[in-house]
Amino acid sequence: MRQIKGNDEYRMPNEERLRSMRTFAKKQGSSSSFELRHFFGIRLWSFVISSATRLMLVLFVVFSLSCSGKRITKANVDQVMEGMSKKQVESILGPPTSLRTEDLVITKKTTYVYRQGKDTVTIVFKDDKVQSKDSTLSD
Repeated sequence: MRQIKGNDEYRMPNEERLRSMRTFAKKQGSSSSFELRHFFGIRLWSFVISSATRLMLVLFVVFSLSCSGKRITKANVDQVMEGMSKKQVESILGPPTSLRTEDLVITKKTTYVYRQGKDTVTIVFKDDKVQSKDSTLSD
């Protein structure tokens, strides 16, 4: 056995630990292979769960950081031009804060509203193409 520095607890190397588990299993009269499989099974699941938890944490942080950037800027709104599709607008500004759709007999009118603080951007689509835009953004 060896002592880990800075810790009063004694730890055995893996080989000694396995030997001690086999000896214990023999004394108890049970199958040592079952005991070892059980021991490694618990360690394996513990590793899997901790790895999955770390992965979820990393994904959450990445997702949070990617969503935190300001997409409603004057420069981005200026990129939106008449005739663009909804997908093109959403690729520039992201999904709208709210939307309203009116199905008229001949045409379909959709209004996207983006709100960021006190600023508002309104984009009107006619038949799924940008017809007009209005913005309260300042330089």
